[in-house]
Amino acid sequence: MQALLDHIATMSRPTAAGRLFHGRGGRFPGHEQWALDAFPPVLLLTSFAPVTDEALATIGQALQARWAVIAPGEPLNWVFQHRDEFRPANRVMAGEVPAEHVVEEDGTRYLVHLLQGQNHGFFLDMAEGRRWVREWALARPGGKVLNLFAYTCAFSVVALQAGASEVVNVDMASGALSIGRRNHQLNELKAGVQFLAHDIFNSWAKIRRAGPYDLVIMDPPSFQKGSFVATKDYARLARRLPELVVPGGHALVCLNTPKLDSAFLREVITTEAPGFEIVERLANPASFEDVEPERALKVLLVRNVTSH
Repeated sequence: MQALLDHIATMSRPTAAGRLFHGRGGRFPGHEQWALDAFPPVLLLTSFAPVTDEALATIGQALQARWAVIAPGEPLNWVFQHRDEFRPANRVMAGEVPAEHVVEEDGTRYLVHLLQGQNHGFFLDMAEGRRWVREWALARPGGKVLNLFAYTCAFSVVALQAGASEVVNVDMASGALSIGRRNHQLNELKAGVQFLAHDIFNSWAKIRRAGPYDLVIMDPPSFQKGSFVATKDYARLARRLPELVVPGGHALVCLNTPKLDSAFLREVITTEAPGFEIVERLANPASFEDVEPERALKVLLVRNVTSH
């Protein structure tokens, strides 16, 4: 736990959402269970293994001591999550969490929820993917985007902010899409967006009707029983790319599981969408550096090289 405590002792006051300590990346041997994130004005400590009350008290004291230095006179707000795949537990350890908790990344605002469930409404490790989409939309004003497995629609927000003309968000979870609507409202985006609460595999006719698209984003869960299992369902997704992406258009193909590497994604694209070339694998944020990059988030940029 010492590396985590050392990091806390030197951290700067966070002003935007981001990871502060990434024990999961293996760069701090013995700390693989720990992650510390900033969701200003709240810090979130996550453990992927059981933790004693004594250990939590030690970390809490370290946070309080550092907070007194970097934010004198201001209360420390921090939440602890024990990440259990069956029943994650979230609790406020000090201070409070805003009733409507809004954070920023690159000036864009997002609603998060640190006390409900395993995920928080905003995936910090996808920061470079969002930045790529922003740059893509700035360079191609008027582009049309399909956001599959849209969750809370962060990709949609940055695409519309940067000049996309239309984004279609599809996710079977209507609750997540409701947060997505709120994210668009927070950023004063009203036009050019659709929210479809559908099972993607049963909705291809409706999805095709709004296409084809200049950019398709595929960011599915790696394993969600009854919804998506990457080992069998990613091929079904990739098979649809030729009918969804315009010639010369792009797709972001994403996968976040330590159990499958980028070679799996490359093989799926090569086999199921042979008219597409793999342009590059996007880098993950430096704060998510991993000693085994193939275990970390994988985002491949692919392009439709077929002619009209």
